[in-house]
Amino acid sequence: MCVVGRAGVGLDNVDVAAATECGIVITSTPDQNAISVAELAIGLMLSLARMIPAADQDTRAGNWNRQRFVGTELYGKTFGIIGAGRIGYLTGRRAQAFGMKILAYDPFLSRDNILLSELNAELVSLDELLGRADVVSCHLPSTRETAGLLNAAMFAKMKNSAFFLNTSRGEVVVEEDLADALRNGAIAAGALDVRGSEPPRPGAFEQTPNLILTPHIAAFTQEAQGRVTRAICEDVARVLDGQAPQNAVNRIPAR
Repeated sequence: MCVVGRAGVGLDNVDVAAATECGIVITSTPDQNAISVAELAIGLMLSLARMIPAADQDTRAGNWNRQRFVGTELYGKTFGIIGAGRIGYLTGRRAQAFGMKILAYDPFLSRDNILLSELNAELVSLDELLGRADVVSCHLPSTRETAGLLNAAMFAKMKNSAFFLNTSRGEVVVEEDLADALRNGAIAAGALDVRGSEPPRPGAFEQTPNLILTPHIAAFTQEAQGRVTRAICEDVARVLDGQAPQNAVNRIPAR
């Protein structure tokens, strides 16, 4: 039996259909890095709300501009989750701890979903979420349906005081439209850990002061990488030993 282990949750770089046709088992690690991704999303939100990167750079330059860095409290604000899977849920739990109200958009979830109940989240349409949320956090896979979903029309629906976070896949955002929205004040600030092309070529984002950029590090903690490595090695070993994997992506029909 052949097996391919995907050390992560996204499957956009694996041709699952072709592997299944060839009798190759695909395994992944759907939950092992979820906590680390959620924590980075919250860290980016805090950095935007309190302008931490800009305040750090300005103070290192010898300044003491307290009035320049008057931030925003998160308490009482509305946190919108686009894609309320495991990572979206864990991010929402952490936002909830700040006293934020939770909105969720996910076409695959029902209103009585237990995870939404735990968040006390309101399941709404994407348009309603964008219009009501003070922070929009994107947790979508890269698929034909999600490619370019966050575009100029969508950013225009957001509050001009809102923050936009993406720690999922860069392909879901039309980058030129986000850059325009940030420059024109359609939204207040943003943070991206992922890009449509990685590593990206320098462009408008690098000259956008109200945007935080990180190099796809959401899952890059010692703890998450340890869990991912253990899980994928254990599953590969199970398949090679003739057993069923714990985290199978596809099902190989008997021949």
